[in-house]
Amino acid sequence: MTFRKATYDDIPGIMRVIDYARDRMLAEGKKQWDASYPLQSHITADIEAGYAYVLCNDHPLEITAYGAVIFDGEQAYNNLIGGKWLSDMPYVVLHRIAVAKEARNHGTATRFMCEIEQLMREKGIHSFRIDTNYDNAAMLHLLDKQGFSYCGEVVYNGTKTRMAFEKIIT
Repeated sequence: MTFRKATYDDIPGIMRVIDYARDRMLAEGKKQWDASYPLQSHITADIEAGYAYVLCNDHPLEITAYGAVIFDGEQAYNNLIGGKWLSDMPYVVLHRIAVAKEARNHGTATRFMCEIEQLMREKGIHSFRIDTNYDNAAMLHLLDKQGFSYCGEVVYNGTKTRMAFEKIIT
């Protein structure tokens, strides 16, 4: 498998993964994503900002996971509610992680996050932050399994509250 920055040519494959993940969340009644998020415009903006990463099978070549890996902070994280971050260090944020249908239950999300941790080490960054909705049991399980600690809540657009987590990478 190959972990790399996404390109504009990857958009159709990324959208296949995103659309599957969004449709699955909606079918399960989860509130994290909706019909208007994330859209191709969000993925295009991620690519333009240098945030878009993919995990690909090499044979056949196909995208199995997508995520926005952000090294320049998250404004919503400046106002943590009901808790405290583990550190004040520079951090990486992961948003919009999605796994293809055929790659589910094969450790794909775990592999994606491990690749981010390796990238962080290469850049000398040791704080990994992420947020998720209260009803996203799969993500909550993954964060627990990967050693993330619950730190409080963050709010987006004044209305959407998410559980916030951090992990210190050594």
